[in-house]
Amino acid sequence: MKRFCIVCVVGFLLCGGNPVPAWASDNPVVGNTELMKRAEELLNSYKDSEALKLYEQVIVASPDNFEALCKASILHSRIGDRFSDETRKLEHFNKAAAYAQSAYTLQPKNAESNYAMAVALGAKAMVSGPKERLRNIHQMKPYVDAALQADSHHAGAWHVLGRWYFKMANLNFAERAACKMIFGGVAEEATNQKAAEAIEKAVSYAPGNISYYYDLACVYKEMKNTTACIDTLHKALSLSLRTQDELELSRRCNMMLQEQQKI
Repeated sequence: MKRFCIVCVVGFLLCGGNPVPAWASDNPVVGNTELMKRAEELLNSYKDSEALKLYEQVIVASPDNFEALCKASILHSRIGDRFSDETRKLEHFNKAAAYAQSAYTLQPKNAESNYAMAVALGAKAMVSGPKERLRNIHQMKPYVDAALQADSHHAGAWHVLGRWYFKMANLNFAERAACKMIFGGVAEEATNQKAAEAIEKAVSYAPGNISYYYDLACVYKEMKNTTACIDTLHKALSLSLRTQDELELSRRCNMMLQEQQKI
């Protein structure tokens, strides 16, 4: 799709949103710099929705702002995941996909744009039917590979790769049959061991992210490696918690730990 079309899509998605402050539109370069700085501060303070509004204001003023597109895409995927209502989820996931595509069009070899594409596809898979879900999951892999080729220390990309391996290694019978019919079979490299190794990489590059520990513990649980599972959960529960999402993951880790200690 040509860049003009993508910009139009992004503009359509944003119509009716918050207006750009007068000072930002009068001096776009200075305005965008200040908006990006403030958005980053909000993001670092775990105020995702507030940060997203500012990134989207930047995009309205400068549709080719690569960093704003990537950040807005990831935030829409993250925020959409918090809703139980699938309609609300889909609203965020569609915007995440549009922003990711715009960023990817601008810089197709960049780690962040490829990571945003992979995350957006994974998010859309959550609210898709069986065949579309498998198609989205299947399409994630090239983007994850490209992200890691551009930045081998990208913790988020390693995490997504681990989740991809885990999902593909544990498809049910119907999903395996669908994969064989649509794609010719399941990727042979997709194993729980590969999933564990990838998420271990994510943990090594971002040791303060509780979601990585939780997912790693889930892989170890599936592998019936009780010792590794318990050790991972203990590490997760030793982390400082700052958000409601992290508190919820900590609760799940604690429940899993109690279950594993009874084995």
